[in-house]
Amino acid sequence: YLLRHPERRGKDVETTRRSCEKFRAHPTTIVNFVEGSRFTEEKQQQARSPYQNLLSPKAAGIAMALSVLGSQFDKLLNVTLCYPENNQKPFYDMLSGRLTRIVVRVSLEPVTEELHGDYVNDKNFKRRFQCWLNRLWEEKDRQLTEIMQQAEK
Repeated sequence: YLLRHPERRGKDVETTRRSCEKFRAHPTTIVNFVEGSRFTEEKQQQARSPYQNLLSPKAAGIAMALSVLGSQFDKLLNVTLCYPENNQKPFYDMLSGRLTRIVVRVSLEPVTEELHGDYVNDKNFKRRFQCWLNRLWEEKDRQLTEIMQQAEK
């Protein structure tokens, strides 16, 4: 998409920042799909994802939300969804009534001071934030592998 529309690069981050500014005065819930897209093996290969079951996380949106609203959050709800019997096309299977089971794993992650910073302009913060998110993703990938292996038994 960005190759066809380079003028839109960074627009989603700016939109996120403006939306978060509005939420400062109003109680809200922010849902961020950090993976950014539905997983397919083709997308995984194109992106050269280091994960077996996930695409690489996209950090800018969540980093921006935590930067703007971080003082209002003390925990982050980390949700992992797995469709062990329908892992190829779970959304289509759900719409067509063929989704058999969803395994949900939820953990609370503390929102510490180290998660607050300028993701766009501070390279050190960006690197630290990406490392933090990659650690979450490694755990998420491990959980998904474990769930899929149990389903095969």
